[in-house]
Amino acid sequence: MPVIPTSINLFQTCQELHQFLFNCQQTLTDKMQTKIISISLEILPVDPLAVLQEICQPNQLHFYLEKQVIEEKNSQKKSLAIAAINSAKHLTIKSGNRFAQAQSFIQSCLNNITSLGATHLPYAGPHFFCNFTFFEKHTQANINNFHQNGNYQQKSSVNPHFPSATIFLPKWQITHINNHNILVINIVINTSINIENLSQKIWNKYQQITQIKNTDLSTLTKPYKKLRKINVNHLQEFKKSVASALDLINSNSLRKIVLAHAIDIYSQTNFNLIKSLNNLRLIYPDCYVISISNGKGQNFICASPERLININNNQLITDALAGSAPRGKNPSEDAKLANNLLSSEKDLREHQFVIDFIIKRLQNLGLKPNYSSQPHLLQLSNIQHLWTPITAEISQNIHLLEILAELHPTPAVAGFPRDIAQEKIQNFETFDRSLYAAPIGWIDRQGNGEFAVGIRSALINGDHARLYAGAGIVIGSKPDKELAEVQLKLQTLLKALV
Repeated sequence: MPVIPTSINLFQTCQELHQFLFNCQQTLTDKMQTKIISISLEILPVDPLAVLQEICQPNQLHFYLEKQVIEEKNSQKKSLAIAAINSAKHLTIKSGNRFAQAQSFIQSCLNNITSLGATHLPYAGPHFFCNFTFFEKHTQANINNFHQNGNYQQKSSVNPHFPSATIFLPKWQITHINNHNILVINIVINTSINIENLSQKIWNKYQQITQIKNTDLSTLTKPYKKLRKINVNHLQEFKKSVASALDLINSNSLRKIVLAHAIDIYSQTNFNLIKSLNNLRLIYPDCYVISISNGKGQNFICASPERLININNNQLITDALAGSAPRGKNPSEDAKLANNLLSSEKDLREHQFVIDFIIKRLQNLGLKPNYSSQPHLLQLSNIQHLWTPITAEISQNIHLLEILAELHPTPAVAGFPRDIAQEKIQNFETFDRSLYAAPIGWIDRQGNGEFAVGIRSALINGDHARLYAGAGIVIGSKPDKELAEVQLKLQTLLKALV
């Protein structure tokens, strides 16, 4: 992929942009040939969520991510926000080796991209945004289909809102990081396209983005809607599933399984995606706040504490996150709950399953993982987890998606042994997990990237939202306590949806 760093602002006038794109078009020698031009610019500060609100249409793919990042030099927390809007190139995968297909698609695009502009800035250049469903195939025998009108039918197959995988290169990407605002515009050119019309459209959209004001996105929106709640699987059925899972564990068929519970929420009016995301980022600043659109009016959102993988300059970091407890109502109670979690045999056992799995999978790839022998605490506003970061140095011949294929799903969201746990999950759960507990993230032109796990999540469809949460079942689990843990996790989205 050619990279042409330049300090020249190609957007001083629409005429200059037109001439540049016209010159690019003239280099095409075949009628079927296309070229992707990726232009990176530094612009004045703007909230990426405000950009998403202003320019994204319901029929367009989008990806939004916001999280806190810690600077290594001074350990200060900074906010990272990315909005990727509309598709310049995309691939949807229904079957086959989806991680390998995604890797091949990304590489084929990179082979055809010319990247120029402020390419030295963080998050400049082309980025590919990806989501993979929890299960590769939607073949559960008893699935409640997700319908806006609330009419559920038992079917042997499912037409999911999200395919097995979606990867897209956005037309517009705006990133805010460390007081920098980087705009990336990806443009597909062929011999038949009208360059004058294309240039004018890009110029108009660029002007629109640079003039956006951060208006009503600085404060919380209080939930004001009357919501009707329906358990997708009855509470007693969930507890029965936990009891049945414990029978399997006691018979040595399993050592751990993660069972999810879902509730359907109905509102008198459509849910407001932007205000709900704004609430999530204000309430849960230590989580990955994510939104993904399928371009058909449905959106998957989450406030996830769990990082699946981060690669930056050949340094990998992943998280073992398993074992949970509520936060206390006062410092004394909070400290007691934290100490109980750190010394809980049941939770430590659940946590160790995840560590052992990740270590083995990384070693299978020839990596040498490093981690602390004692778990840390990850404390969020309403819940705290046992947390062990795991690091490794990777060689350039191992692609991020190869590692992702090895890691997903970890025992933190599936169970152990993994294959048996996945089979049993489909027997116990009466709904499609879709993107719940699935890998969601991005990859750049250099192979860097980051994926979170889509937990504490909701699938929004107009005035209907399906909320998901799960609990890890091991020896020592109690059905009542596991149900209480799931209901606590469901509060993450219930507090924020408006």
